[in-house]
Amino acid sequence: MPDLPSHDPELYAAIQQEVERQNDGLELIASENFVSKAVLEAMGTALTNKYAEGLPGKRYYGGCQFVDVAENIARDRAKKLFDADWVNVQPHSGASANAAIYLTLMNPGDTFLGLDLAHGGHLTHGSPVNFSGLLYNATYYGVEREGPMAGRIDMDRVRDKAREVNPKMISIGASAYPRDFDYAAFRDIADEVGAFLWMDMAHPAGLIAADVLNDPLPHAHVVTTTTHKTLRGPRGGMILVGNDFENTLGKVAPKSGRVKMMSELFDSAVFPGTQGGPLMHVIAAKAVAFGEALKPEFTTYAQQIVKNAKAMAAAFVERGFDLVSGGTDNHLMLIDLRNKGVTGKDAEALLQAAEITVNKNMVPFDDQSPFVTSGIRVGTPAMTTRGFDEDAFRQVVDLMDRVLSKPGDETVLQQVRGEVHALCERFPLYDFVIA
Repeated sequence: MPDLPSHDPELYAAIQQEVERQNDGLELIASENFVSKAVLEAMGTALTNKYAEGLPGKRYYGGCQFVDVAENIARDRAKKLFDADWVNVQPHSGASANAAIYLTLMNPGDTFLGLDLAHGGHLTHGSPVNFSGLLYNATYYGVEREGPMAGRIDMDRVRDKAREVNPKMISIGASAYPRDFDYAAFRDIADEVGAFLWMDMAHPAGLIAADVLNDPLPHAHVVTTTTHKTLRGPRGGMILVGNDFENTLGKVAPKSGRVKMMSELFDSAVFPGTQGGPLMHVIAAKAVAFGEALKPEFTTYAQQIVKNAKAMAAAFVERGFDLVSGGTDNHLMLIDLRNKGVTGKDAEALLQAAEITVNKNMVPFDDQSPFVTSGIRVGTPAMTTRGFDEDAFRQVVDLMDRVLSKPGDETVLQQVRGEVHALCERFPLYDFVIA
């Protein structure tokens, strides 16, 4: 068979241009990371050819004996990594994993309580444009507007809201919340109102695996995650349940009347409930990433992510930037740009022109639309993978400040682009041919 460059040079050129973009620029999107060569190799294997609907040992197709091995490796490594009793590694994405949670624990019209998207939450936690807000009665808690808890979640208010709305499920997790969560307090509230507690740890999963942040598994009834972001694997999803599985979830009687373990219901909610056959090449890549995350150097990496984020946050504050909640506990910071006189949309474009990639993001109590926003979200996982330390990230803040302080100044943009390229050359990413 011909290789990609000769078989499809047009597509190959686009791939190589993307590789160059990743190599030459600063990747600061909090939800993105760079996988290893081994993960890339696993993604490109012949496992992509195999249908494997069902679970290892219980497939609906023949010829699955070897993909069963791959999936069991992924499951065993994930359980060890997160000290979990049960996992399902088949979800195609975090959103797919979340859909399975709703299908298992909720009925259309049931009430749940989640973090408001405008306050750092996620689309699948009740946004009115998402299935979670269209099918279920979504109610929200948020962060405080002012005072000592400004930009943070006040657990007393969460309790008050839970008592008010009496949700069937409470969700934790966020896409733009820079602080850690008090899982024990959330579980106490869930128990008080008789709700399921679900944690979506998509963003901090790698930091949780490395014991850098609080662990939700001893407290939440069920946990979902993506497998990329801070976990540094392929794009995909996963569902986990902690060690008190039977005491926490026990058995339930579904609509069919047959008593099932909750794990069986979660499995059924993934397939055939919300998706078809699993992507076995992606599951193999997940297994590689989980194996990497079990090594001591991953803990060092996760610790450095947080050190870099704290250094970056302090540098932003020194330059007069307004950080939501005043700083960060994790891998990201949310920057309110209103005191700088620039919108999130414009800041994203200005920085992109300097080959610094961020994303515009709403901030709590934003007065701009989601298409414009008043803020940007910045994260450290990807460039930490490249080897950036605190000094490098302080230099990044200086570069960003120069661009945003003189919007549209071509001389500044040219100078900053040159410094970005020089900085990236010091920390090479992919020194091999991809594709």
